[in-house]
Amino acid sequence: MEISADIVVVGTGVGGLFSTLWLPEEKQVVLITKSDLESSDSFLAQGGICVLRDEKDYESFFEDTMKAGHYENRKESVDLMIRKSREIIDDLIGFGVDFEQEDGCLKYTREGAHSCPRILFHKDITGKEITSKLLERVKERKNVTIFEYTTMTDILEEDGKCTGILAENEQGTLHIHAADTILASGGIGGTYQHSTNFPHLTGDAIRIAKKHEVRLEHLDYVQIHPTTLYSKKPGRRFLISESVRGEGAVLYNKKHERFVNELLPRDVVTKAIHEEMEKDGTDYVWLSMEHIPKETILGHFPNIYQRCLEEGYDVTKECIPVVPAQHYFMGGIWVDLDSQTSMEHLYAVGETSCNGVHGANRLASNSLLESLVFAKRAATKISGKSEKRYR
Repeated sequence: MEISADIVVVGTGVGGLFSTLWLPEEKQVVLITKSDLESSDSFLAQGGICVLRDEKDYESFFEDTMKAGHYENRKESVDLMIRKSREIIDDLIGFGVDFEQEDGCLKYTREGAHSCPRILFHKDITGKEITSKLLERVKERKNVTIFEYTTMTDILEEDGKCTGILAENEQGTLHIHAADTILASGGIGGTYQHSTNFPHLTGDAIRIAKKHEVRLEHLDYVQIHPTTLYSKKPGRRFLISESVRGEGAVLYNKKHERFVNELLPRDVVTKAIHEEMEKDGTDYVWLSMEHIPKETILGHFPNIYQRCLEEGYDVTKECIPVVPAQHYFMGGIWVDLDSQTSMEHLYAVGETSCNGVHGANRLASNSLLESLVFAKRAATKISGKSEKRYR
């Protein structure tokens, strides 16, 4: 099947959806996803989304991000993300996203490695709230054609420029010709035995980019999340959000002793858990919410409470077993500040891309913000609109 469009977008997480919403409505857009529309990791994000609270918060926000990334971050990308954060939040609210409020003002929470509360949230399903609202807005666009259960198998290249993609679905092979292509197909968690990611996210765009000699960066930068619910069942691991520890949850070894500062960066906490498991000869450690008021657990973390209850644990009364699991990919397809890859007319956003924001280790709740900021940059660049590079 031959399909012609102005832009083709691969992926229906926040990166793909947000870029689609900022493309001109007179342009024909084809949007594909490998599974159903809601099976993206963006839907799974629990904790929240970072935002610059005020100018006084800039230096600490910048330093927190750099420190978590072991100072291997691209400073200009971090600066851009922080400076654009309030604009992105305003955009999301305009698209119908509902963030928690207190006394008529936005309510902030804190997560590990943040020096202050600067994270907006919607209960413990922030990703679902954001992604579902963006999806609703995309479905309203008459210029967007959506293909579910459609897998990108290659990109089309002519004279060193990207001219679209090849894809497969039950109808056969699709040749989708487009002036510009945006890759937003997620991470690599499906290649791991234990991961918080959907199993169909297997780094397809990375493999295809390598085949076409598109520049890649930091493919060894893989983040392990310290706390996922321990289970012997096969399949995706259920994440216990870092914001639980931000609200006061603590980690215990088998002797019910604390062994780490729970608010240190993820890689540091993960290392401490692995060392404790090895020392104790256990497959997990314990996470206790005993210091969090019951009303906070039920109000802020209802999804986590319910899922743990289904697994036989009442977090208001007992500890839960947790274990580190693959969570996020900081490397990917190299892009510039406009999310443009080394190949003309090919863009990459979200976990598929590497714009340098996260360095060697992502700071909690920066992923949704980073995806949205650079998705909008891609759409703006494709639209031919001018935008100041940093502010």
